[in-house]
Amino acid sequence: MDDTDRKLISALRHDARASLSDLAIELGVSRTTIRGRIDRLRRTGEIVGFTAVLKGDAARDPVRGLMMLGIEGRGTDRILRQLSGLPAVRAMHTTNGRWDVIVELGTDTLEALDRILAQIRRFDGITSSETSLLLSTRKSAR
Repeated sequence: MDDTDRKLISALRHDARASLSDLAIELGVSRTTIRGRIDRLRRTGEIVGFTAVLKGDAARDPVRGLMMLGIEGRGTDRILRQLSGLPAVRAMHTTNGRWDVIVELGTDTLEALDRILAQIRRFDGITSSETSLLLSTRKSAR
């Protein structure tokens, strides 16, 4: 993957419905080059699909956070099962290093986030936690 491919992917992340002509102008290459590169990136699996972002998805979860959890002993599977039952949990990631699990949370208000954090901290086997609020999110251009 070269610099033009990375710029093309960045442009597609910004607007996956951009026309080949617009992409060609933006990147300073021909439409044929754009079409060929998109076809190649799809064929090699670098681009696996395109998606639509709905207005409701963008408005969902005005308060978002990452909660890092330290877990005692071998309780990770049990705690992951407990977390998966909570409506505010958007994703869970097992990790190495200082934290055993990172939980992505989304709520309507700070008060709701505070309640869910307190509930999770009370799970048997949680030894430590740290939470960071997500202030803004930007997609990488790679």
